[in-house]
Amino acid sequence: MIISVSRRTDIPAFYAKWFYHRLKEKSVLVRNPMNIHLISKINLSPDVVDGIVFWTKNPAPMLERLDELRAYTYYFQFTLNPYGKDIEPNVPSKNDIVIPTFQKLSERIGKDKVIWRYDPILFNADYTTAYHLTFFKSLAAKLAGYTEKCTVSFLNFYQKTERNLRTCNIIQPTSDQKIELMQRFAETAKQFGMDMDTCAEDIDCGKFGIRQAHCIDKERFERLGGYHLNVEKDKNQRPQCSCVTSVDIGAYNTCKNGCLYCYANFSPNAVQKNNAAHHPESSLLFGSVSENDVVKTRDLKSCRNCQFELF
Repeated sequence: MIISVSRRTDIPAFYAKWFYHRLKEKSVLVRNPMNIHLISKINLSPDVVDGIVFWTKNPAPMLERLDELRAYTYYFQFTLNPYGKDIEPNVPSKNDIVIPTFQKLSERIGKDKVIWRYDPILFNADYTTAYHLTFFKSLAAKLAGYTEKCTVSFLNFYQKTERNLRTCNIIQPTSDQKIELMQRFAETAKQFGMDMDTCAEDIDCGKFGIRQAHCIDKERFERLGGYHLNVEKDKNQRPQCSCVTSVDIGAYNTCKNGCLYCYANFSPNAVQKNNAAHHPESSLLFGSVSENDVVKTRDLKSCRNCQFELF
């Protein structure tokens, strides 16, 4: 079983203490987002968890306790974008906090465990192709030697993101514009010793050396952990997504980054309410189990095959 921490919220940035407590207790409760009264109990024992993927814009709160992850195979999907407070209002200073944190994290755990995400790419009168080219190169220069790879994607126009971004006058790029930008990005990435891939995109950039991403990546876990994994493609994700199956332990409407392009927050009021109901020692990310809830233990097993092949 692979644990996703989390596509639904930034647990490393805002709920690190809670997460470490859940590892200590070796279990977590997760509400079904489609049926809030159905709660799954997830075993977090190292004997069952084959790997952990962290998704974050600022894992600084986790850095001093990374030793508590030593029993697990893990890596970080670390998003670092070129946007200002108009798009990412609560993300800390990139130069003062986020970039140094990226570098420090990489120094602690290795560049193969820190994936740079430059996504989503969006365009308007301020965030032009020229802007992206300039700041992608600037960020790549600062992250050179601290990561193996950069994963990119373009903005998906979900109904809630369109609503949040309505004052930003977002421009939808054509396929040709996307491909041209990817070619230039690939040249820059190569200059700074990075591979590139695209997340759930339907454009073919193979001729530039850009592959399709596997953000929850079977091969990376096998390389990091020294074992084989019997896992399949996640059928619950978008058709273009190449991730393998995982269990997400986050919750929607809990991320305090406040990014306007976010698909995981539907209501700022709900975020504030849910955050107020968070307790670091609770089994749930927020709130508590009520008499109307049904808690079921999910029958999850390790997918590891630890027999090494000699040839």
